[in-house]
Amino acid sequence: MFNWTASAWPILASAALKSTLVLGAAWLLAFLLRKRSAAARHMVWTACAAALVALPIFSLVLPALRVRMANALLPADTGIVFRTTAGAAGSRAAAPGTEAATVAANGRRAAAAAPRRAIDVKDVAIVLWMAGLVAGLLQMLAASMMLWHTRRRARRSPDQDAADSLAWSLGIDHKVEVLETAAGMPMTFGVLRPTVLLPEDARTWSEDRRRVVLLHELGHVLRGDAVTHLIARTALALHWWNPLAWMTWREFLKERERATDDLVLGAGTTASDYAGHLLEIARTMQVGPAGAAGMAMARPSQLEGRLLAILDARVQRGRQGRAAALAAVLVAIAIIAPLAAVRAQSQAEQNAPPEVEATILAANAQKNHEILDQAAATYEQLRRYAEAEKLRQASLALTEQVSGQTSKDYAQALVKLGDLARRRGALEESRGYYNKALAFGDRPEAFSALVNLGRDALLFNKTNAQRPGDAAGGLAAFRTSPPQEAGARPAGSDPEKALQYLKRARNVANNGNDLGTAITWMALARQTQPEGDPDAESLYRAAMATEDAESPELALTLEFYAQFLKARDRAVEAGPLESRAKGIRKARIQAMGTRTELTTPAYKMGGEVKAPKLLFKLEPEYSEEARSAKLQGSVVLKVVVDVDGRAKNIEVVNGVGLGLDEQAVRAIQRWRFQPGELAGVAVPVMAQIEVNFKLM
Repeated sequence: MFNWTASAWPILASAALKSTLVLGAAWLLAFLLRKRSAAARHMVWTACAAALVALPIFSLVLPALRVRMANALLPADTGIVFRTTAGAAGSRAAAPGTEAATVAANGRRAAAAAPRRAIDVKDVAIVLWMAGLVAGLLQMLAASMMLWHTRRRARRSPDQDAADSLAWSLGIDHKVEVLETAAGMPMTFGVLRPTVLLPEDARTWSEDRRRVVLLHELGHVLRGDAVTHLIARTALALHWWNPLAWMTWREFLKERERATDDLVLGAGTTASDYAGHLLEIARTMQVGPAGAAGMAMARPSQLEGRLLAILDARVQRGRQGRAAALAAVLVAIAIIAPLAAVRAQSQAEQNAPPEVEATILAANAQKNHEILDQAAATYEQLRRYAEAEKLRQASLALTEQVSGQTSKDYAQALVKLGDLARRRGALEESRGYYNKALAFGDRPEAFSALVNLGRDALLFNKTNAQRPGDAAGGLAAFRTSPPQEAGARPAGSDPEKALQYLKRARNVANNGNDLGTAITWMALARQTQPEGDPDAESLYRAAMATEDAESPELALTLEFYAQFLKARDRAVEAGPLESRAKGIRKARIQAMGTRTELTTPAYKMGGEVKAPKLLFKLEPEYSEEARSAKLQGSVVLKVVVDVDGRAKNIEVVNGVGLGLDEQAVRAIQRWRFQPGELAGVAVPVMAQIEVNFKLM
C-alpha cells in the first residue's frame, strides 16, 4: 500500500519552514514601513498572503531545486514507501485435512498476531493540518452561502442613487448594488458582483452618516478588498497552525480598515465626525457569523486603534491603486517560486555516503549498531557492496558484543549479511549466513532466510552449486510443465527440502503478505511433485486469500498461478489473473512517482529537435523472483527527458512481470541525460528506452 504521508510530509514540513520565513520577512518590511500609510502596509500583507497561497502549490508543481545547504533545515524526501499490513484469511475455505486448510488456519493466526503499526507523529500532524484546512475552508464557504442567501432576500436600498453618485466620484466604473437587510452591520462583499448591505435602521440615520458609511463601503470596492480578503482567508486556512499567520491576519484586517478610513477622510470627511459615526455604529450593531466572508464596517476589536489613527493628524494618509497591489502580489509570487522549489539533497544518489571507518568508530563509541545498518543501507543503494559488507560485518560484531549471539538483533544481522551476499551473487556465502542465523531458532526476523533457502533448495542445491543463471537451474525447467510431467524439475532440485524451509517460513510469518509469499513458493514446490497439482492450486488460492490487495506479493502469486493454469490448458482462467497482476504492477509503477507535470509540452525527436544524450546509466537489478524463475526479456518504456536531465512520466509499454518492470523504472529514474534541444534551448523530449534482462 502506498504510504502517502511519506511523500506529503517533506512537502508540508518544508512549506512550514518556508512560510515562517515569508511571514518573518513580511513583518520586518511592515515594521520598516511603520511611518508610511496604512495602504502601503496593507499591500505588504496582501503580497505575503498571496505568497503563502502560492508556496504549497509551487512546492508540488515546480521541479525540485536541490541545494546542499538546505539539508540542515529541510526534511528529507524519503520517496515512496510500501507498507505491508496484517491480512485476514479469505472467504474461500479449504477442505479439512489438506495442506491448504492448515495454511489458511495459520494465515488467520498470523493475521491476528501481527503487531499493529505504532501511531506515527507525522501521520497525526498531517491529519490535523488537513482537518484545520478543511474547517477553515468550510467556515468561509458557510459564511459566503449565508451572505448569498441574505443578498437574495434583500431589497433595493433607498440610498442606491446616492451610492451611484459617490461611486462615480471615486472612479468606480461598474455597478455596485446597495441592498437593505433587516439588521446587521454595514458590510461589503462579492468579487464578481460587489454588493453593499445596509441595515434597515439606516433609513433613520442622518444624511451625513449615510454618506460616510457609503464612502467607506465603496472604498473597499475601489481597492478590490473582496479579492484580497479571499486570498488572505485562504492563506490563513493553509497555515492555521502557525501563530504568525493569525497575527498576520489581524494586521491585514487592521491595515485594510485603516486604509479605507484614510480614503474616507481624503474625500473631505471631518475626522471627529467620522470617528463619532464609527463609534456609534460599533456600539449599536454587531457582526454576525457571515462576517467571515465580508468586510464589516466597525469590528469592536479594531475600533480603539482605528479611532486613534483617525484623530491623529500626524498619520500619513495615502492611497495605493489596484495596479500597485497587483504588482506587489506578482513580485511576491516571483520571489517565492525559487524558494518553493528548494529541496534538501537527501536522496542516496545525491548524498555523499558516510565514511566507513569514521562510521564504525562512531557506532562503536555509542554502542549503536543502527548507525552501521543505516550507513550500510546507503552503500547498498549505491551498489557499493564492499563498503556495505564491511559495515554489516562491523554491525554483527558490535551486536554480538552488546547483545550476545542469542539475541534477536544478532540473528537479524546475520540475515542482512546473507541478503547482501545474494545481491552480490554469492549464494553459497548467503546460505552460510542464513544457516548461522537459523541455528538460534526460527524467528520472524529470519523469515527471508527461510524463504531464500527454500527457493534455493527448489531450484538448485549444494550438490551442483549452480548459479542463478545456469541453464539447468531455475523455474524455467518446470513452471510450464503439463500435468503429465508434473514431476519434472531442475537438476539438483529438492522439493521436499524446499517445503521444509518454506513451512518454517510460513510458521514465523507475522503478516499476511509474508505468509502469502511462503505459501506461493510452497505451491511451486508441490507442483513439481507427482500428483501435487491439486494441493498446489489450493495453496495458490490460500496465498491469494492472505495477501494484501494491490500488494506486490499478491501480484507475484497471481503471475505464478496464471503460469500454472496456462501450462494445464486453462488459459481462460489464467487471463483474469494476469490482468489483475498487470494492474497491480502498473499501480506500483505509478506510485513510484513516475508522473510529473511538465512546465512545457514535450517534443518528438527529429528535425530541429536534438535528441538527449545519456550521461550516466545504472544497470537494473534482477528481482529475486525473476532471477529464481530464470525469467529473461525486454521491458520497453516511454519517457520524457526533461530539461533537468531526468527521465519523467515513465510509462511501461511492454513489461515482463515478476518485478522486472519496477526494477527497470527504478534504474531509469536514476539515469542522467544531457537534455534535448530546440534552437539551442533545452526542451523536454519524448524518448523510448528498452531495458534488456538477460541472465549471464
